[in-house]
Amino acid sequence: MERRRLGRTGHWSSVAILGCCAFADGDAEVATSAVDFALGRGVNHLDVAPSYGDAEVALRPVLSRVRDRVFLACKTMERSARGAREELERSLERLGVSSLDLYQLHAVTSDEELDAALGRGGAIETLLAAREEGLARFLGITGHFLDAPRVFRRAVDETPFDTVMFPVNAGHLADPAYAAAAEALFARCAEIDAGVMAIKALARRPWPDAGRRYSTWYEPFDQADHIRRAVAFTLSLPVTGFATPCDKALLEAALEAAEHAGPMGEDERAAYLAERPGSPLPAMP
Repeated sequence: MERRRLGRTGHWSSVAILGCCAFADGDAEVATSAVDFALGRGVNHLDVAPSYGDAEVALRPVLSRVRDRVFLACKTMERSARGAREELERSLERLGVSSLDLYQLHAVTSDEELDAALGRGGAIETLLAAREEGLARFLGITGHFLDAPRVFRRAVDETPFDTVMFPVNAGHLADPAYAAAAEALFARCAEIDAGVMAIKALARRPWPDAGRRYSTWYEPFDQADHIRRAVAFTLSLPVTGFATPCDKALLEAALEAAEHAGPMGEDERAAYLAERPGSPLPAMP
C-alpha cells in the first residue's frame, strides 16, 4: 500500500488509516483480527477516540503486540485542560500504552469551540503539556461539518498543530464555500508542513429517515467501483490518507480501493465532482 509523509511528523503513513470507531462494540477478538488484517495489507496508522464507545478497550490486547508497528493517534472532545488531562490518562490506561504518536482536539466544529479549547484553561494546555512530558509526540485537530476547514485555517496559525483531519469528498467539496476554505487550508498546511488527513472519503449522502444498513454516520458507498472512485478522488487531493469507515463490513473494500485506486487526473476529478454520485452533503455531520 502506498505511504505518504504526514507533514512535519516525518511519519510515512499508509494512505488508508484504520478508523477504529469500527470497534465501538468493544469486541477485542474482532478488533484484533481486523488490525492484523489491516497491517497485513500495509496499514501502519490507527485512529481512535474515547468517544468511539469501547474501541480503546478492544484495541488494548492487539496493541500490546503491535504497538511498535503502528502510528497511534487518539483524540479528546474535552475543551478544558482538566477534562482533557483526565481523558488523556484514561485513554492511555484503556489502550494499555505509555504514550501516543498523535493527540488531537476532536470534533472542533465552530470558532466558539476553538476559542474554548485554545483559551486560558483550555484543552490545548493539556496537549502541549502531553508533548512536553513525552505522552504524545505530535498534536492535531479534527472536525466535521461545513465550518471545519475555515476554522482549521485559523487554528493552524494560532497553535502549532502538526496535523489536521476533516471531510474530503465530492459531496462536501461541491459546496463552493467549503471548497474555497479547503483549498486555503491545503495551501497553508503545505506552507507550514502540517499533515492533512481525510475523513468521510466514502460518504455518499446523509442517511435517509429509515433503512440504515451500516454503523457509519452517513450513508456510504458500498459498491466496489463506487468505493474505488471515491477513494481515488480523495487521494488525488493533497492529503496523506483517509480514515476507513466506522463499519467493519466496509474495511476490506476500503483497503482494496486504497491499494488499487490510482489518483485521478485534474480533468477526471473535475468530472467526478460535477457528477457528484449520491447527494450533496452540506447537512451531514
